[in-house]
Parts: sequence; C-alpha cells; structure tokens
Amino acid sequence: MFTGLIQEIGAVRGAERRGGFLRLRVGYDPGRGVLRPGDSMAVNGVCLTATELAERSFTADLSGETQQATTLGGLRAGAQVNLERPVTASDPLGGHVVLGHVDGVGRIRRVRPTPAGLELLVAAPAEIMNLLVPKGSVAVDGVSLTAGALEREGFWLYLIPETVGRTTLGARRVGDEVNLEADYLAKLVQRFLERRPTGAGRAASAQRYEE
Repeated sequence: MFTGLIQEIGAVRGAERRGGFLRLRVGYDPGRGVLRPGDSMAVNGVCLTATELAERSFTADLSGETQQATTLGGLRAGAQVNLERPVTASDPLGGHVVLGHVDGVGRIRRVRPTPAGLELLVAAPAEIMNLLVPKGSVAVDGVSLTAGALEREGFWLYLIPETVGRTTLGARRVGDEVNLEADYLAKLVQRFLERRPTGAGRAASAQRYEE
C-alpha cells in the first residue's frame, strides 16, 4: 500500500522487450532505503516488483496487461518517473490510500500556469469520472491529489509549487498521458451499491416508517 507522497524522481535507464514482457531498469536513491529482490516500488503510480538490483537501480518486469493498462509500456531510457516505496505500520499516512493498481489512463488537455502554481485539466475515462467528487482524492501518476472542478471532459488539478517541484507533474504538457487511480473508498461504495438488491433501500425505509 502507498499514500501518494512521492519520495523521489527516478529515471528510466533501460527498457528491453523479452517475449511478452517489458523489462524496465530504473535508477533510484538507495539512501532513502535499499531495495531487496521482491520488494515493491510504485513507479508513476504502478506497483512493480524489483527482480534484479544494481548499486543504484532496480529492474522490474511488466506484463502485457500492465503495458496496456498504464503508461509504463511507452517509457524509454531517460524518462523521469515518480517513485514511492510502500508504507510500513509505523509510517504516517500523509496522503490517501493508494494501492498502485491503475484504473485507467488520462490525458492532459490544458496546462495553465498561475502565480500560485500550476493548473492541469485531465481528461479521464467515464468510469473514473463517475468515482470523482470535487475535493475528493485521486492519484495521478502516483501523486496523491485533490480533484478540483469537474467538467464534462475531465477534472482540474491545482498544483502547489511543492508538488510541481517534487514530482514529474510540473513537466507535463498538453497531450501527455497519465496514470489514474480513483479513491479506493469510492470504489468500495460503488461496488456495495451495485450489489444491493433493487429497491432494498426503499423497503428498509418503509419498514422503519411503519414501526
């Protein structure tokens, strides 16, 4: 589990296709915590498993599903990526619950610099828009953020200088794709409502009224 608080910006050092897999080699700072084989790392919001380790880099294998469902399949050497290690029982939960399971890919539609930071309009698939509420949580390329105004074509993000400087979002341009993960609690509520029998809520209300 992650919280969407990016710990560092890493760089892709290599991308090699092996059969149906894509092997990524990503540079990271071991001073923030040395990885071991089998450890997890969120890369642009995608939970990956470190399979091979070098002094300042790790390798992860991406399945065909991960390549299709996220932006990671298009990464090439030199690309910068947001990195976050999983939280432990003693870590503060400073962002929100992020699982590293991307729900869909969005696209930057507008970039608007402001004196207070940067505003981005992100177009998102309908199934993700249905889970968003103004001032609700959403993870964008692994960054825990608050959804701003909702529009027909997407949602606004209002980035403060801290976020612009410490993540890759400050370098996003119109047309760029980003990984999106909706709030896990919102998905649980949606699933619960989908499984309720039709009319269950009305029947319960009627029974309480009669009592």
